[in-house]
Amino acid sequence: MIYLIRHGQSESNAAGLLVGRSNPALTELGREQARRLRPLLDGVVEVWVSPLSRAFETAREALPHLEPTVVDDLIEVDYGSLEGRPMATLTEDEWQDIEGDHASPIGGGESLADVDARVHPLLRTLLADRSSLLHDPERHLAIVSHVSPIKSVLTWAMDVPGRAVWHMRIDNCSLSVVGPRRNGATVIRTNLVP
Repeated sequence: MIYLIRHGQSESNAAGLLVGRSNPALTELGREQARRLRPLLDGVVEVWVSPLSRAFETAREALPHLEPTVVDDLIEVDYGSLEGRPMATLTEDEWQDIEGDHASPIGGGESLADVDARVHPLLRTLLADRSSLLHDPERHLAIVSHVSPIKSVLTWAMDVPGRAVWHMRIDNCSLSVVGPRRNGATVIRTNLVP
């Protein structure tokens, strides 16, 4: 199975900022959130992380016995000109632009379809390889990433259009789980916060 972990609270999350590619550290609460995940991660034998420090720090706190493998494709969406903006200051038109078209670049940065284009091939490779951890009932892969790549994994597993991401909630340091199902994947759990 694949255990999907969103990073713990970062300094930018605490400030209510829209954060994609910037690299804020975890807050003390974020580190504590990650430690609370430990009892839920039995059987994890490998961990992949985004190249951003908030994901790496979360992996180190939640799975201190494993050396994280950085996977560049697990990085958060690039919010372009919206990066670092307080979410409360986004206008209704800006939200409509973000939510309205899955293929449209957000703030001139990257689209959510671009996130799918880099995340879904990783998953298809795991699904095709019957010896991968996705297919192992006792040994699991943890992926520590961000809200957009995690939602991308979930839409892939459910085989639903990308715009379904706007109907999901993925909290800081939440755990979601994806497993195999015949020739595809299935969502086992979403947004479990210890």
